[in-house]
Amino acid sequence: MSINKDKASAMSEGHYAASLEAQSDSEVYDAEFEDLIRQVLTRVGEDPRREGLLRTPLRVAKAMDFLTSGYDMTAEDVVRGAVFTEDCHEMVIVRDIEFYSLCEHHMLPFFGRAHVAYLPAGKVIGLSKVARLVDVFARRLQVQERLTNQVADSLMAALEPHGVAVVMEAGHTCMMMRGVQKQNSTTVTSAMRGTFQDDARTRAEFMGLLKA
Repeated sequence: MSINKDKASAMSEGHYAASLEAQSDSEVYDAEFEDLIRQVLTRVGEDPRREGLLRTPLRVAKAMDFLTSGYDMTAEDVVRGAVFTEDCHEMVIVRDIEFYSLCEHHMLPFFGRAHVAYLPAGKVIGLSKVARLVDVFARRLQVQERLTNQVADSLMAALEPHGVAVVMEAGHTCMMMRGVQKQNSTTVTSAMRGTFQDDARTRAEFMGLLKA
């Protein structure tokens, strides 16, 4: 179901909204996928031929391709050309990175904020690339625990820093809309690497700065 590189690039560059608009009533984006959506509509008791649902299969196909576009991106692609030699040894933190993902158990959204820090060891990365690394892994079917670790590991591999810390806070609609139906619950996960794992003072500094 993943999309090709051109589609992923266009969507990631902000053309997603425009791509959702059908050019005509006869536009076909992905015939096989759209047919599956029609089957789902029928299965839940709807009529895919009624006016309000005529373009729904096309829109759902485009939306799902965007929400899973991380399968067509790699961390290496994101950081290429954005790692710079720099005599910097102080903690770098990018806070409050908004992210949206799909729970792999129910394919329902979970969303929240990621806080990412690293201690440079002679190399730094463009700040926007940190947010893009989060998106690479968030735009896949996920569990929050794995997502947190993937962001941490990808930054460790790209920079070889003294350490990396990632904290993610999210609300899961699979808990809000179904099951236990707890609308105000949040899930917090963390992944500590290198100095952040081994040195309690470094970890405490990071956690303190998140509250500042």
